[in-house]
Amino acid sequence: MQTTLVIFKPDCILRGLIGEILQRFEKKGLKIAGIKKAHLTTELLKEHYAHIADKPFFQGVVKAMQSTPVIAVALRGVDAANVARKMAGATNARDAEPGTIRGDLAMSVQNNLVHISDSPESAEIEVKRFFKNEELIDLADKELEVIYSKDEIN
Repeated sequence: MQTTLVIFKPDCILRGLIGEILQRFEKKGLKIAGIKKAHLTTELLKEHYAHIADKPFFQGVVKAMQSTPVIAVALRGVDAANVARKMAGATNARDAEPGTIRGDLAMSVQNNLVHISDSPESAEIEVKRFFKNEELIDLADKELEVIYSKDEIN
């Protein structure tokens, strides 16, 4: 079972889309293993977005991500990182396919509603950045049995 990180960004919160987007993940079969509201510090954002920290637009990202608290969600399921990433759609929401979260609900590169871990490896690092082990809940066997066949979860 894999866990991935989704951050509901300030534009998502201000537009009142948290419930709609979270419902999409739940309907797909991804389960909430952890959820919290957080103010993101500049230090955390520099660590989290280290791959763009030296770019001229980074300060704009920091300002946007600190404009409201965010909601961090750890989602669990088989191949959760890839599934959530496909559901989100392209980072540039104008390029995102209809049917994806960004394709249906967003128009921006920066204000694209959610941050999604971009790989299983990133997901593992990012979940640990935002959640302590004791904040994550394991899925009950009964929850898994209605989503997956036994060979997929063993």
